[in-house]
Amino acid sequence: MNLELFIAKRLITGKEHKISISAPIIKIAIAAIAIGVVMMLIAIATGVGLKNKIREKVSAFNGHIQISNYDNNTSEVSVLPVSIHQDFYPEFKNVTGVRHVQAVATKGGIIRTEDTFEGMLAKGVGQDYDWSAFKEYLVEGRLPDYSGKLNDEVLISRMMANRLQLGVGDSFFSFFLKDGDVSQIPNNRKFFIVGIYDSGFEDFDSTYVFVDIRHIQRMNKWEEDQIGNFEVFLDDFDQLEEKSNEIYNATLSSLDTQNIKTKYFRIFEWIGLFDFNIALIIGIMIIVGGINMITALLVLILERTQMIGILKALGSANWSIRKVFLYNAAYLIAIGLFWGNLIGLGVIFLQGKYRMFKFPNPEEYYIEYIPVHMDFPTIVLLNIGVMILCLLMLLVPSYIITKITPVKAIQFE
Repeated sequence: MNLELFIAKRLITGKEHKISISAPIIKIAIAAIAIGVVMMLIAIATGVGLKNKIREKVSAFNGHIQISNYDNNTSEVSVLPVSIHQDFYPEFKNVTGVRHVQAVATKGGIIRTEDTFEGMLAKGVGQDYDWSAFKEYLVEGRLPDYSGKLNDEVLISRMMANRLQLGVGDSFFSFFLKDGDVSQIPNNRKFFIVGIYDSGFEDFDSTYVFVDIRHIQRMNKWEEDQIGNFEVFLDDFDQLEEKSNEIYNATLSSLDTQNIKTKYFRIFEWIGLFDFNIALIIGIMIIVGGINMITALLVLILERTQMIGILKALGSANWSIRKVFLYNAAYLIAIGLFWGNLIGLGVIFLQGKYRMFKFPNPEEYYIEYIPVHMDFPTIVLLNIGVMILCLLMLLVPSYIITKITPVKAIQFE
């Protein structure tokens, strides 16, 4: 039988434990652990959730990796065409971890209505385009269908539609300059709005209009097998740098690759700070919880000084007595972890389902509501880490037991 554990259980379940002087202090310590766990869970869930959402939005408009011709073009407009006949299209068989490859082309233009005009970047897409991300962003109408003959359907953002005072079912004229000779009459196209999206990413929503890629091919006088660039989607975003190098080595020397971390480095530098914020919050909460547990443990030792003296008089070793109080502390920490997980995960679940909490300034965070993401391994590691670190912090104050002498302890009042 584990004697230390037996004594700890008797201390925990005894009636005097609930009416002792240490009872309120113990409750405060448990509350501190619970609140700390709630804060840590929410910090992790919101930080990771926001990172994932921003990554999803940037990749929805650009893919994870772009493959294009080498050129000096720093704009978003496709200048030099790429042949669609590549070994990696439509499936990238030479590199593992690639989920999808799609062909696109972009061209700058102007939308003109009776009352106003607006600059745009027409993104030409075809039947291979992955619309899965835009199903979530679609707020009105439907997604365009480019699987058949050339059509004039477009998907426009709600921001641009509001500026132009257009809606689903409306049409508009757009003008595109001819490459090589700006003095010529611009290309004129009439498009019909079949859907309106709202990604919350102002930089993209104020620019992108999705059109049939064949319009851009015709305006640029490209062949049917020529496109602007390829967008590659990966299974695991964390392998972005590694897969970028693999894809670069697996493609022709005339082709260049660029990942979204490089292209939008300011955005990814910003969201990279989330990891530091999460670590800082976890560190502070563990220190606060640990200090409260140290206080509770010292009060418990003071309250049980006579018991310590009797155990020492009966021949118990210092470490054996210290283990009694560490078991007791572990029980209190476990209670705090239980309530912290119950409340924290409950709030995270409700936020993920009902989106109760929203950003006061969504334009700064590229999303209206506060996104959350939590996985089971993270929860387990967090709980184990809190338990171990708090117990390690309690080893030092428990050393005071070794300084208690049996004679003085038994006489202690």
